[in-house]
Amino acid sequence: MRIALSLLSRKGMIVYLLLLLIALTFSGCMRSPEARSARYMEAGKKLLQKNDPARAILQFRSAAQTTPRNPEAYYQLGIAFLAAGDLRNGVASLRKALDLNPKHAAAQLRLAQLMASTSDPEVLKDAQQRLQALLQDSPDNADALHALALAELKMGKPEDAMQLLERALLAAPQEVVIAVTLAQAKVQQKDNKGAEEVLKKACENSPKSADAVIILGRFYAAQNRAAEAEQQFRHALAMDPQSAAAVSNLATLQYATGRKQEAEQNFKRLSGFPGKTFKPVYAMFLFTEGRRDEAIREFEKLTKEDSEDRVARTRLVAAYREANRAADADKILEQALKKNPKDLDALLQRAEMSLAAGKYAPAEADLNQVLHLRPEAAEVHYILAKLNQARGTNLSYRQELSKALELKPDLLAVRLELAQALVAGNAAKSAIEVLDAAPTSQRVSLPVVIQRNWAFWATGELPEMRKGIDLGLSRVRSTDLLVQDGLWKLRTGNPSGARASLEEALKIDPTDLRALSGLSQSYVAQKQSPMAVQKVKEYASKQPKSAPVQEFLGLLLIANSERREARTAFTAAKAADPRYAAADLSLIQLDAAEGKLDDAQNRLQTVVAANEGNTLARLWLGNVEEMKGNHQAALDQFRKVAAADPGNAQNLNNFAYLLAEYSKQPDAALKYAEKAVELAPERPAYSDTLGWVLYGKGLYTPAIQYLERANSHSGDVVWKYHLAMAYAKAGNLTRGRATLEAALKINPNVPEAKIAQEVIAGNVKSK
Repeated sequence: MRIALSLLSRKGMIVYLLLLLIALTFSGCMRSPEARSARYMEAGKKLLQKNDPARAILQFRSAAQTTPRNPEAYYQLGIAFLAAGDLRNGVASLRKALDLNPKHAAAQLRLAQLMASTSDPEVLKDAQQRLQALLQDSPDNADALHALALAELKMGKPEDAMQLLERALLAAPQEVVIAVTLAQAKVQQKDNKGAEEVLKKACENSPKSADAVIILGRFYAAQNRAAEAEQQFRHALAMDPQSAAAVSNLATLQYATGRKQEAEQNFKRLSGFPGKTFKPVYAMFLFTEGRRDEAIREFEKLTKEDSEDRVARTRLVAAYREANRAADADKILEQALKKNPKDLDALLQRAEMSLAAGKYAPAEADLNQVLHLRPEAAEVHYILAKLNQARGTNLSYRQELSKALELKPDLLAVRLELAQALVAGNAAKSAIEVLDAAPTSQRVSLPVVIQRNWAFWATGELPEMRKGIDLGLSRVRSTDLLVQDGLWKLRTGNPSGARASLEEALKIDPTDLRALSGLSQSYVAQKQSPMAVQKVKEYASKQPKSAPVQEFLGLLLIANSERREARTAFTAAKAADPRYAAADLSLIQLDAAEGKLDDAQNRLQTVVAANEGNTLARLWLGNVEEMKGNHQAALDQFRKVAAADPGNAQNLNNFAYLLAEYSKQPDAALKYAEKAVELAPERPAYSDTLGWVLYGKGLYTPAIQYLERANSHSGDVVWKYHLAMAYAKAGNLTRGRATLEAALKINPNVPEAKIAQEVIAGNVKSK
């Protein structure tokens, strides 16, 4: 027995060891890098299916770190990045997958598809080569054929593209997106009938696809075939009563054809669909219709339904602001910030409200708080840029735009605004550099082409501008491009050709002031000034509700000494839009020019009462008070502007002059005068003020430096008298007399003439 037991134990031990060995083997496999990577990959794919790319990225990144030579891990990581909207890292990951396996077909295809979506010729050529290589191995790959067709379209080869698309449809007749691309190509070739047949065939090939029917309906809508479009949208709804796209398109069509009651019912229905996408559409419809109270009630309801939905709250605040219910907007934001003082969305929106109200200090405080919490937030730098723009500190404005762009280079709107600001600041060459630094996908987009044309216009590079205009017009005859074409022809001596382009632009947008201005210039160039005014009058008569057009007419009439009609035009602008401040300011200028200072003062006081943060109106009110001899009242207005907008150089200059001249506060005046010259060194009037303040302090030599700078420009004769006195006080009587004599020849009747004569005479006696 003992021996038997011993033998059994030995066998049992062998079995145990074998089982242990097997367990350890499998355990080792499960802990191998490949196994762990596979688990990460499986988890990442499941997360992508659930539309959770952020967490999928973490899984795929772990897979790539675990097996760094695995191209599939980098491919999936790239797909996740693209799903999250991160184009840069998406492309980098796809390229890494291809570095590890150049024949990774899926990575090649996805990268080529991305490249084919750009307009850069070199990138398109690269995409073309990649796709052609893929098709050699898989000639019926519908996705590759489709992507190659897109590249061929971008490269200006529509016939080749359509052949590829027809091959792709033979390979995958159920792919609606391919049919849509082919139809679009045929429309571009003015083959509308062919496009319609393609879309009808797509509906036949996908008989259960409501999307295909909706796309056919959109085609009919674009062709102004409203009845047929509506038939398709209703057919799609019969196929799928829960199709949000069908309801949305039907509602939009009904609204466009004037059937607002039917449209309203469908927008209301759409807002009841699951998810957040369509929740606000009914409220937005109501707001568009001017039914603001009803719209706001809808926005309020959406906010109450989900108090944590910051997007809904943001819409409600925006609606309150648009309806002039600033107190309600403030209340919402204050409640949000009381609950969470670090609510960045609320802080940003409050800053925007303060900025709009001219309350720059609190706006800056909120923005600085957001910047402290989120220093890399591009949107904060953008709003800071707008704050500096409102204050007139243009250098800081451009710097903040640059910072926003540095943090997020794909912000096309910011890039365009920066380029526009650079052009306005006489730095058009820098604007071209900013535009050329745009991401490849943006560099030849129409907005960039158009803005580059304006930069070339500013630098006088007309041949380059012509290339850009022709490139743009080959794609679309837009208002911007037609205006540029008109201005280019006007500058190159072709006013008739310019007029044709500008009139075409005005047919698209009758309120475009650039086109209207260019049109008037085309007549002036042919010495037909009365006709220029007449044409603008004709356009303005057709646009009675356009305040800017009425304002433009008024300015043109003033330039032609027709003040009475100008006043009528400015009044019409105010009637068209009572909040249009430019018309107020024009009327005020007209009052001042006609010596109606009381009327100007009253208008300005009304503007300031309506918006205490309107620093421009305060500045003008100070100027009017000064013109009326109310020095203290003028000083009070200038002081308020200096506190609210310390970067307003004109106000600083005026404030400094009054402080020195009437308040006898040369030390206080010096601070403001120096700042004005620092902000705008090119303005000779500011140099004169600084020089005169220094003169008042007995600092004659430094005073001469600034007074000479002022007099290096042709300007006010008073500047010459100031310089003559400074020369005399500094002991240079010869130059003092010469400057005085030159000034007396220009105008001997200003008060400064007598003062200067007395100063020079006094210095002669002292000698």
